[in-house]
Amino acid sequence: MVDPLVDKDIAGRLALITGASGGIGGACARTLFLQSVHVALAFNSNRESVERLATTLKNDFTDAYPKSPVPKISIHQADLSNVEETLRIAEEAKAEHGRPVDILVANAGLGKRITDIEDIPLDVFEHTLNVNLRAPFLLAKSVVGSMKEKRWGRIIFVSSIAAYGVGLNGCHYAASKGGLTSMMKNLSTRLAQYNITVNDVSPAMIGETGLLPSGDSVPGLVDSIPLGRLGVPQEVANVVLMFCTTGYMTGQSVLLAGGLNHK
Repeated sequence: MVDPLVDKDIAGRLALITGASGGIGGACARTLFLQSVHVALAFNSNRESVERLATTLKNDFTDAYPKSPVPKISIHQADLSNVEETLRIAEEAKAEHGRPVDILVANAGLGKRITDIEDIPLDVFEHTLNVNLRAPFLLAKSVVGSMKEKRWGRIIFVSSIAAYGVGLNGCHYAASKGGLTSMMKNLSTRLAQYNITVNDVSPAMIGETGLLPSGDSVPGLVDSIPLGRLGVPQEVANVVLMFCTTGYMTGQSVLLAGGLNHK
């Protein structure tokens, strides 16, 4: 008999993944879907990309497990700078799947690369915090009640090396990601009694994303990374899967940065 406090079986659970139209969100969706996890894919503007992802997921699963029932996929549009639209996603996912969210991967984020504080407009600062920090707060708030009832849940934030005060972006982005990591640590202590884990993965220099499409986008960038290459979205997804299946890990921020030091 499985001890519910040690249950690491995620097959059949429901994961809500924001930023699913991007490289990291797509990799997280594929990784969990191939573990027989139902997925609710949230996006803001690029519906075509998410619909293409959904088709790819179904094909990949059928190829890998031809005799197994394909997990369910739902698609949800929401502007995460809007409070009402953000709060609506979890309810929509529950209605579509017939069960509440078990796993939250708050991945969506934005970062307009402005490094000088004097050049950062107030509206850019506020918009960055709304999407990168307020939205994950609202998403966690909207799913935690059902997780408490089931005494099982995984909340995973995608933060950044910027949370530690370094990186290519400015203080507006650093503040949003630093707040996200601090919120994760606080929530992990408050929710552990309900068997809900809260962690974050803090990537740096991940290619194939909107923030950093390739190593050529910043001259000399790859040379500054000890491993000599950019990371790939799948490596972020690997950490997310570890968080989902390792219920004894909570309150942790995993730096995924190719050997770069945040100190």
